[in-house]
Amino acid sequence: MNTISKNIKRFRQKKGWSQREVAEQLNISIPAFSKIENGITDINLKRLGQIATLLEASIMDLMATDGENPQSKHSMHVNMLKIKLAKKEEEVIDLQRRVIELYEEVKKKNKGN
Repeated sequence: MNTISKNIKRFRQKKGWSQREVAEQLNISIPAFSKIENGITDINLKRLGQIATLLEASIMDLMATDGENPQSKHSMHVNMLKIKLAKKEEEVIDLQRRVIELYEEVKKKNKGN
């Protein structure tokens, strides 16, 4: 059983629902849902979103490995990307400044000729 399947089962049980109840709400057969929950059938993103909504969980919650807090991991990743973006923006500003300096330099040399 894979992580997503385990999490689906855990969230379903937390709600106190049977596989039948979930399958009916998803409009699929009980065996089809059982295969999803047992990791026998691969699940597409659309179906994962439907299950997440039904179970009042996020897709990230259903994909999280044991003991992992998906929200904090996501926030940490976003913060790292923000830092990288800020550094790149500084590099762009520095390059723009350098281009302006070179332009002024070329302009002065052309005036002298």
